[in-house]
Amino acid sequence: MAEKTKEVVESWSFLDTVESNFTPLVVIELAKGTKEETIEWFTKRIVDKKANGGAQLLVKPLVTENGVENIYLVGASHLRLLLGAETVGLVKECSDKSMRTFTYSSRKTFKDFADDNHNFLTMAECQYIIKHELENLRAKNEKMIPGYPQAKLYPGKSIVRRLLTSGILVQIFPLHDREELKKLRHRWYGRVKVGYQPLDDIRCYFGETIALYFGFLEYFTFALIPMAVIGIPYYVFAWEDYDKYVMFATFNLLWSTVILEVWKRICAILTYRWGTLLMKRQFEEPRPGFHGVLGINPVTGREEPVYSSVKRQLRIYLVSLPFVCLCLYFSLYVMMIYFDLEQWALDYHKENESNFSSLMLYVPSIIYAVVIEIMNRIYRYAAEFLTSWENHRLESSYQNHLILKVLVFNFLNCFASLFYIAFVLFDMKLLRQSLATLLITSQILNQFAESLLPYWLQKRYNRRMKKRMCSQKTDRDLSIAEQVNMEKEMGTYLGTFDDYLELFLQFGYVSLFSCVYPLAAVFAVLNNITEIYSDALKMCRVYKRPFAEPTANIGVWQLAFETMSVISVVTNCILIGMSPQVDALFPDSKMDLVLTVALVEPCYL
Repeated sequence: MAEKTKEVVESWSFLDTVESNFTPLVVIELAKGTKEETIEWFTKRIVDKKANGGAQLLVKPLVTENGVENIYLVGASHLRLLLGAETVGLVKECSDKSMRTFTYSSRKTFKDFADDNHNFLTMAECQYIIKHELENLRAKNEKMIPGYPQAKLYPGKSIVRRLLTSGILVQIFPLHDREELKKLRHRWYGRVKVGYQPLDDIRCYFGETIALYFGFLEYFTFALIPMAVIGIPYYVFAWEDYDKYVMFATFNLLWSTVILEVWKRICAILTYRWGTLLMKRQFEEPRPGFHGVLGINPVTGREEPVYSSVKRQLRIYLVSLPFVCLCLYFSLYVMMIYFDLEQWALDYHKENESNFSSLMLYVPSIIYAVVIEIMNRIYRYAAEFLTSWENHRLESSYQNHLILKVLVFNFLNCFASLFYIAFVLFDMKLLRQSLATLLITSQILNQFAESLLPYWLQKRYNRRMKKRMCSQKTDRDLSIAEQVNMEKEMGTYLGTFDDYLELFLQFGYVSLFSCVYPLAAVFAVLNNITEIYSDALKMCRVYKRPFAEPTANIGVWQLAFETMSVISVVTNCILIGMSPQVDALFPDSKMDLVLTVALVEPCYL
């Protein structure tokens, strides 16, 4: 044990030598006009030895035609990355096919390891290690950022987080590997083909979180195919007979329950192969936006901001909760206006009986679908502001509260009208029309807003950038400068939140009421096929490369989908109980019918 420790210490000492072969992995952009003493202090901390509180990384300024800008390229030696892999607890496959946490001292026992094999760690893992080291640069005895007295520091405070909140540091992002990205694009969406996505390649390039999203999207699309195959003939042969939905609703019950259980197994298989299922969870640092009075953390013993949990609870229950309730009330108010418009369109059609009046029957639903999307997006901004104002200490707590707020509103906003039509108005024809319009309209709007529009804007910007760059000079530095200047202006990928939310709502449309509109699964499959290609295009061409984030599952979204599945079981059981076929089995006693439905529900749950 002592010999292994000595070997690691000697390895850290060996890092004093600077590698001549510098490969830039991460870009740091500082604000224009950042003071020289700040830049000098920050870059010194990046390259300083670990023993002196530095990150022991490699850094050099980006040189362009205009000279040195406030942009710096960060890399690391191969040895430094291996030691960093041990620090962050990466899990790799051993020669005996077992999965173990990587340690530098036992490096030769791992599969494909060799001292001259620089591909042992994926580029995404290397960038994740550098991000981890930068975020763990901590103040020692400094009381402020040099040159900025207002930017206070205290022992143990993350320097990068303070630079971000002070506006000195604009952004940190990983660079694309143009050759690898070109290969990935070709394998992923460069040609239209029927087959599985290259999830292992996606994971190696973008990390586990994004690979798991695309894995879930692919799995969910395949899981929808049986619903679509059954739905097409069901729709064709029972077009106007709304009462013949019992068998389809029964299949819906089983489908919505089984697919999530199967996904858990698939998810475990993927994350075990990628090494994140066994990876120890990192200690969570306070969010960059978290603020409070300086105090001592009872767990770490470090000095850091402390905020009263009582104050946070008061903000949640006295401000956030009433605001959410007010938004829910407003959503229901808009829903009632929609039903007034539906009645107007129906009366207009009865009076005129023309082709135009027939088309007018769909106008209220289309308008309502557009309004729903607008309200969802406006509410999202309000929910983010409120959740940030609640001042959660941890990013996981912030995300959980944000997801809860957004899901509650989106669920009511998107599905309240369908529940009202089904269980209050008992109008199955209107339910089919509303479900079809809401589903198709939301899919079209999402594809346009999330993929087509950003891609078009980014393509325009790239054309302008290429015209401004000097195409005559083709040396390496200018090539890197061109790449950095193009990528730093790209949009920032904000995570998989919106992508999972879109799938969550789609799952609701399909599982809740598709028994009265069997083509819902067909449109969902078609949408998801285009979604796979458009999201792949978006990740590779529109957004900056995101940092890899190791994860063992899809997180709180698994619970969200399971909750929707429970609601789906209850809804379909009630719809089955309302059907004339089942109602005929209990001609004398409605109470027997209610009790039978109540007893059947737990069997599916």
